[in-house]
Amino acid sequence: MTMFATTRGSTVVGVFDDREDAHEAIEALKDDGFTADSISILSPDKLATQEIAEDTGTHAGAGAATGAVTGGILGSLGGWLVGIGALAIPGVGPFIAAGAFATALGGAAIGAGVGAIAGALMGMGVPEEHASYYEGEAKAGKTLVTVRAGDRYDDAQSILRDHGADDVESRNSAAQTTGNPVLQTGSSARPTREAEGTLQLREEELVANKQRVETGEVRVGKDIVSEERTLEVPVTRDEVVIERHPVDRRPSDSPIGDRGQSIELPVREERVELEKRTVVYEEVGVGKHELKDTEHVSGTVRREEARVERDGDVNMASADAAGWEQAMLGYRQRWQERYGTSGNRWEDVEPGYQYGFDMRNQSQYRGRAWSDVEPEVRRDWNQHSPTMPWERAKESVREAWENTTER
Repeated sequence: MTMFATTRGSTVVGVFDDREDAHEAIEALKDDGFTADSISILSPDKLATQEIAEDTGTHAGAGAATGAVTGGILGSLGGWLVGIGALAIPGVGPFIAAGAFATALGGAAIGAGVGAIAGALMGMGVPEEHASYYEGEAKAGKTLVTVRAGDRYDDAQSILRDHGADDVESRNSAAQTTGNPVLQTGSSARPTREAEGTLQLREEELVANKQRVETGEVRVGKDIVSEERTLEVPVTRDEVVIERHPVDRRPSDSPIGDRGQSIELPVREERVELEKRTVVYEEVGVGKHELKDTEHVSGTVRREEARVERDGDVNMASADAAGWEQAMLGYRQRWQERYGTSGNRWEDVEPGYQYGFDMRNQSQYRGRAWSDVEPEVRRDWNQHSPTMPWERAKESVREAWENTTER
């Protein structure tokens, strides 16, 4: 899991678990010379935010609500728009924005929905990756305080931190000190575990290597074949025509002799003589080109899986802590979308989700349906987690079991 880059803008953001700490931080900022209109707050509790704004003099300008309505929010959300600077984000819940935050959020929430808070922060100059983190904290029920600090960035950040604020940079610093990855959402801190022994799990993987081989050969030659052909050739010939017709009787000049008289007329015709000459009637060219195709090859591979055996009353922590910290982001986001406005906290249900995730990835349970394994999982839970009744944890465990996330 990667850390956030610590790119700085001109706006300082602080995350407060306790609204009273946010109240005191704003007072300290004002005492240090920061003007009221440079400070903004965002809280999921309308009454608490209004109280802070009234006590400290931070104003939520009327233009925030007006701008939101004219920007189309009222048209798409209807009754979700509540009061001046009040916004109800679908799937998240009602928020009250005060100060510069109200103006930015009013612009970011056009069309409703997911990412409105991050969009507002980005509009105030907060880097995108940081804005997503702070949006997760706000959805988790925490209060955000922002300060347009300009060249007094370090002063504003120091004041917020002195009053208990958390931010992206402080989390990065903590991670570099402890060597633990930074969570992108507001999950509770986890103790550092030092491995006393390491078991490497190995697996075989298929690697495709290609080599060119000769699969055949093409030879092109020529053979002589004979065939009969017929030509139609027009020819001429002489034909003898003998005509006889009577004449007027008249005296002959010569007497009839002993020898007869004859007329010779040559008769001719055209005769066809064949000769052969060689001509080129076609050319055959030989070449080749490559065709691309996909072959599906398969093979049997093996892998090693961890087998965890417990003797006695052993409280076993997650065998795949790094995997859970990655998967937890998806589980938490899904939980916030479904139950974020119920008043419950993610920290209260996270143990059940983590337990379901861990058990599902054990070899004896992998691939089995929830209805099949529930009795075994319930017995294991009751044995190793006596402080939380199974009926309270059951739904969290089941959802983690049935809804896998990318690891």
